[in-house]
Amino acid sequence: MIGVRSVPEAIELAEDFGLDLVEVSPNAVPPVCKILDYGKYKYEEQKKRNEQKKKQKVIAVKEIKMRPGIDIHDYEVKMKNARKFLGNADKVKVTIRFRGREMAHQELGLQVLIKMRDELEGLSKVEQMPKSEGRMMTMVLAPLATK
Repeated sequence: MIGVRSVPEAIELAEDFGLDLVEVSPNAVPPVCKILDYGKYKYEEQKKRNEQKKKQKVIAVKEIKMRPGIDIHDYEVKMKNARKFLGNADKVKVTIRFRGREMAHQELGLQVLIKMRDELEGLSKVEQMPKSEGRMMTMVLAPLATK
């Protein structure tokens, strides 16, 4: 490690080696500079960023749409899909859509959501409790943290 006191001296030293003078930490007092190949430095930084991106898990929100008077078989198919989505560490947004006179019986839709929540209790936790917005009632389930 060579201690250089002035910028022109450092630039001259870098040119002698055929390298670049790169400011590594501009916020430090005094600023820290290194003599290195700038192209190689940029390449290494890009590799680090790409490696960090690979390690990130993108959590998608999958939506399951139902009606309050859903048939048993249809409900089981929707439950199978919800289990699959939660198994893939995706969030599940369950939407109940009310049409016509079904708006007068919103408790039926709430019962369907509660039944679904209870059946998925071991796989998920409720991130957003059932809430009604216009003709829709929604609930969001998040997968349990895997160890």
